[in-house]
Amino acid sequence: MKNISFDPFRTLGIPNTSYVKPELIFKEREIILNANWILFPEYWQVNLLHYAWKKKIFPSINSYHLGHNKVEMTRAIKGVLPEHLPYTRILPNNELAKNIILEEFSYPFVAKEIRNSMGKGVYLITNQNELEQYLKSNDILYIQEYLEIDRDMRIVYVGSGAIAGYWRINEGSFKNNVAQGGRIDYSPIPREAIDLVEKLAETLGINHAGFDVAIHNNHLYFFEFNIMFGNQALNLAGIDIPNTIHEYINRVDEPEPPQPLMPDKRAS
Repeated sequence: MKNISFDPFRTLGIPNTSYVKPELIFKEREIILNANWILFPEYWQVNLLHYAWKKKIFPSINSYHLGHNKVEMTRAIKGVLPEHLPYTRILPNNELAKNIILEEFSYPFVAKEIRNSMGKGVYLITNQNELEQYLKSNDILYIQEYLEIDRDMRIVYVGSGAIAGYWRINEGSFKNNVAQGGRIDYSPIPREAIDLVEKLAETLGINHAGFDVAIHNNHLYFFEFNIMFGNQALNLAGIDIPNTIHEYINRVDEPEPPQPLMPDKRAS
């Protein structure tokens, strides 16, 4: 098996994997066409690789398309598990939007930029002035009810199952992200949260993502998922993601065992 990686850091340790700079994709066309798997292409490459060159890519095309922004992932979650999504409105920034927001949400509520991660572009809106500032800088509005929590869970799904999970506890902020100062806690994750993540990932065809899940009033809620999640907490826990990826793509490539021949049915 020969693999091509466009992200050497995420694939370090995967056997028979060569790195190609993303900008050389056309120059290295033949090498890419002869590879078994293409690992971690950049988003602008995936349609070419999947639809034009018919290559197997990891993460899956579903992971890329649904994880591209918060609008896509939110609509997918709402379509599958609507009862596990905080009340959310996605609106064009027009004259009606502000009135809709003020009618349907009370302060405080959460406003997000649709293309951001690691807790960036997420705002707790507590008054009209803060709302006006958000409206000035976003063409698509993503408004979500605020759940008053002091922690959430990051559950990591790779290949065909959840491989790790940990709590992220906020330290004087409403954001729990580790990149924003959230504290990592490796206390056990509830089994029902892991089961819910696996159900969502399997239904949507996602095979590499970190899912952010919270418990509020004894109910589980998805915030979002990130297909290019940070590895800091996983490295500290000794989780070997490249090996998991390697085992997964090998398993996908294994041919199905031959089925036993059935005897011809004969009339008695």
